[in-house]
Amino acid sequence: MDRRDVLKLSALAGATGVLTLAPVDFAAATGSGSSDASGPAGSDGGADVTRTVTGHLPTGVADFVYLPVEVPRGVRQIAVSYTYDRPAVPAGTLGNACDIGIFDQHGTEVGGRGFRGWSGGARTEFAISAAEATPGYIAVPVDAGTWHIVLGPYTVAPQGLDYSVTITLSRGEQGAPVVPDYPPDHARGRGRAWYRGDCHLHTVYSDGKRTLEQLAALARAAGLDFINSSDHNTNGAHAYLGPYADDDLLILTGEEITTRNGHFLAIGVDGGTWIDWRYRARDDAFERFARQVRRAGGIVVPAHPYGTSLASQWKFGYDDADAIEVWNGPWTPDDEVSLLTWDNLLTGAARRGDGQWIPAMGNSDAHRDPDVVGLPQTVVFADGLDRRSLQAGIRAGRSWIAESSAVQLALTASGPRGEHAGIGERLAVAPDEPVTVRLEVSGVPADALLRLVTDEGQVLAGPLAQAGSVEWRTTASLAAYVRAEVRHPAPAGSVLPGPAVAITNPVWLGRL
Repeated sequence: MDRRDVLKLSALAGATGVLTLAPVDFAAATGSGSSDASGPAGSDGGADVTRTVTGHLPTGVADFVYLPVEVPRGVRQIAVSYTYDRPAVPAGTLGNACDIGIFDQHGTEVGGRGFRGWSGGARTEFAISAAEATPGYIAVPVDAGTWHIVLGPYTVAPQGLDYSVTITLSRGEQGAPVVPDYPPDHARGRGRAWYRGDCHLHTVYSDGKRTLEQLAALARAAGLDFINSSDHNTNGAHAYLGPYADDDLLILTGEEITTRNGHFLAIGVDGGTWIDWRYRARDDAFERFARQVRRAGGIVVPAHPYGTSLASQWKFGYDDADAIEVWNGPWTPDDEVSLLTWDNLLTGAARRGDGQWIPAMGNSDAHRDPDVVGLPQTVVFADGLDRRSLQAGIRAGRSWIAESSAVQLALTASGPRGEHAGIGERLAVAPDEPVTVRLEVSGVPADALLRLVTDEGQVLAGPLAQAGSVEWRTTASLAAYVRAEVRHPAPAGSVLPGPAVAITNPVWLGRL
C-alpha cells in the first residue's frame, strides 16, 4: 500500500490494531487508491452517486481496515459492494479472506454507538436505509457525517490482497423507520419443569442459509422449548424475531461474538443489544464486554473452545464465563478435548471447596442443511419458560445435554437419612456417610454405553442395563462430584470413547 493512501495506523486503547484509509469524499470525488465517480448525466446532482475505491493490503496488515465515507445531507440509502482477489497459494498456506461491515457517523470506537452491520464474508454487497436493510445490517436513517466501511482481512495471501469497494449514495426522502418487534422474554411453558433449548444458531442474518421462519419451524420440529438468536457479530435479526415466537417456543435475543482469539455466546440479552468483537486476548478487553452482556440481562458462554477453524480456539480463560459449550454440533474430537478441559475445571473447583464452578452446555451451531437444529440441545430445569429462569438454571448447572429430544435422563444422589440431590445440586453429607448414585435413561440406542465420572476419573463404565438404570455407591470422601455420560460405541480402532448421546452436569457430594 502506498503511504499516501493511509491517514492513520494505530492501536486503539483496549482494541486490536486498525488501519484507516484516506476518506471517500462524495463532493470532491477523492479516495484511497484510485476512485471513479459516476452519477446520472455524469454529475453528482442526480439521485444516485457512486464511487469505487481500489487498493492493496499487504501480509501482516491490521485486523481491521477502515474506509471513511463522507456522507452529505439528503441521502436516503447507502449501498456497498466489494470484491477482492484470491491468488493461488501453496498447499498449507492461507489465502485471502476479507470480511466487511459498516459503522455510521457515531464513529468506530470499540464498544461505541456507531455499529450498523456486519456480514463477515457471507455477502458481497449490502444496503442500509431507514426503512430496510440487508440482513445482518441495521435499518437506520443515513445521516450526514463520516461513515466507515470496515474491511476485515481475516487472512492475507503472501501476494497480498487487492480490493475494490463501490459505494452508492441514493438521494431522497427517508422512508418510514422500522419498528422493532422483539420476541417476548417469557412463554406459557409448564411451570417448574425441564425445558429443552438450542442457544447457538445461525441464519441469513450472518453466514447461515436459513430464514428466521425456517429456523423457528426446525426448532419446533426438534421438540425444543427455546432457542437463542446468535448470528455472528450482529444484532440485525433481533427486531424481526417477534412474529416467530409463541407460547410453544421462547426465542431469546443474542449474538455470537467472534474475536480473533475465540468465540463466545451472549445468550438472552435485551433486544437490540450489540456486543463488539474487535479485540484479542492480549487487549485485555473481554472482561469489559462480559460485563456488558450481563448488564444487558444475558449470560456469557465460550463456544467450541477447541474449534478447528482459524481463530475459533478460546484464549480468554474462564473466569468471566457463566457456562462452557463443551458439545458443539455432531460430536468430534475437539468436543472430547472441551469435555476434558471442563472436567479439569470441575476438579479445580472441588479442590477450592468454595462451591463455585462453571457448568457445561451443548448447542448445535447449525448454519444450513444438513446441520440439525437441536443436535445437541441443553435440557434446563427452570421455574418457568422465561429468560431469567432459564438463565438461572444454566448458571446453576441444573441442566444436561442430549443429542435429541428423544433422550430422557435423571441423575440423583441420596444419603443415609433420605437426603436427595439432583443435577447441579449438592448432597450435604459427612465425608464417610454412604451415598447412592442413580442414573435412569431412556430413548437412547440399544447399544448405548454408560460412564460415571468423578474427580478421580471414570469409576463405572459398560452397557446400560435393560431397564435403562444403574446404581453406584460411594462416599463424599471418595468422590467430590459425580456426573454421567451416555455414549455410542466407539468406532473400531478408536482410542477415544464413542460419540456422546447425553452428558450431565455434576451432582456435588459433601458439605461446604
